[in-house]
Amino acid sequence: MTKKMIGTTNTPLICTPLVGVSAEQIMAELEQVLAKKPDALEWRADFFAELADQAAVVAVATRIKTRAAELPLIFTVRSVREGGNPIPLDEAAVLALCAAVCEQTDVEYVDCELSQSPEHIACLRQDAERYGTKLIGSFHDFNRTPTLEELVGKMEEAQRHGLDVAKVAVMPQTLEDVLTLLRATLEGKRRLDIPLITMSMGKYGVVSRLVGGVFGSSLGFAVGASASAPGQVPVEDFRAVLEIIERSMGGNAQ
Repeated sequence: MTKKMIGTTNTPLICTPLVGVSAEQIMAELEQVLAKKPDALEWRADFFAELADQAAVVAVATRIKTRAAELPLIFTVRSVREGGNPIPLDEAAVLALCAAVCEQTDVEYVDCELSQSPEHIACLRQDAERYGTKLIGSFHDFNRTPTLEELVGKMEEAQRHGLDVAKVAVMPQTLEDVLTLLRATLEGKRRLDIPLITMSMGKYGVVSRLVGGVFGSSLGFAVGASASAPGQVPVEDFRAVLEIIERSMGGNAQ
């Protein structure tokens, strides 16, 4: 199997989340997910009960990578302020944990929230570059959809920090909000030199997950075993839509 990295394919990668509380749950969840043949995985480590034990986190990340073989893995500790599970670590401890994952595992991507301090982002970028790990600069708003200019600004912020991928996930209140997200995606693709991951969440946002690749999103999240955000659709449904779009648009959805 050839490893598919974000931004290297014509159609978006299908990424499935792992949200188990224990190592056993995570590995059982992984078996369910792998049977559905996603293109990538995200470990939402903020759900992991032993998150404060750095050695335990590194061990689970290593087990996931060993079992998942060539599937790229995103390591994510989502903060409460951006919709994550409550955790016993402060920002500095999360930074240290992410640095350890970069150094001690073969994880391909680490999520880096743009709401962190610039100093912490710079430190994590240095560690990631040292060990060959790529960083996803992410922004989440579970309450609203910012303006087109704000959304593109967040994407540009990720690039200014020297990160490898820009991610924006927002909550629409209307269908017009979904159009704003898709327009921002298209504009971001034109302006930026790094791959984008974008989505609207919730019931209105489902359409953005399914057709985001047409506008420039390089990865979409789909349910393999359990959802990690509102509006995620099953892997099988997502793949069927991507295949229809690919056929209809001549094999190039972007």
